[in-house]
This record gives sequence, C-alpha cells and structure tokens, in this order.
Amino acid sequence: QVQLVESGGGLVQPGGSLRLACAASGSIFSSRTMAWYRQAPGKQRELVAAITSGSSTNYPDSGKGRFTSSRDNAKNTVYMQMNSLKPEDTAVYYCDAVLGGVVVYAWGQGTQVTVSS
Repeated sequence: QVQLVESGGGLVQPGGSLRLACAASGSIFSSRTMAWYRQAPGKQRELVAAITSGSSTNYPDSGKGRFTSSRDNAKNTVYMQMNSLKPEDTAVYYCDAVLGGVVVYAWGQGTQVTVSS
C-alpha cells in the first residue's frame, strides 16, 4: 500500500511563500500523475495543481500564476512552491496520485497552511 506524507505547511503572512512536499512510498511513483488538493473548513476538497510523470503541469484558476509544482522521481517526492499567499489559501493541503481524474490512494494526513497576519 502506498503511503503519502505531506509536509511543509505552517503559518505565513499574506504575500508570503511556502514550499510543500509530498513523499510517497512505492516504486511506481515515477509513472504516476500526482496532484495537490486542498480543503478549507466547511468546503469541499479542490484540486490546485497536477504534475504528470514527465513534469507537465496544470493549475486550476485558484493556483495559477502563484503555485508551481515539481517532482523528484529519484526521491519519490512532489513539491509545490506557493507564492503570494492569500488568506483564502488557508486549508489543509493533500497530495495523491490521479488516474483519469480520480485519486488512486488513500489520503495522507495533509499539511495545514494558514495565511494570516
């Protein structure tokens, strides 16, 4: 069973930056499209970034221009650099592999991002 461990969250002021990491166990990581999601209190989980096995990326409007995803297949790790953070970016951030738009593995514990002055 693949396990996903997110890290890098924290408290940051508006306009600040954070770099999230997601470490995955399992040897098939490099062949998977990985995605970052977030869930704010009282809201549904939403997609914020996706990165293919070849490092092509896609960003829905919520993260476009501010979030950048990358991956290191040798380390089985995917990253998301988040810049110009806004209070509305406050959420728990998760990663998962996706296939046909559907998540593949059980969710990890996520990492809390709080943007507040």
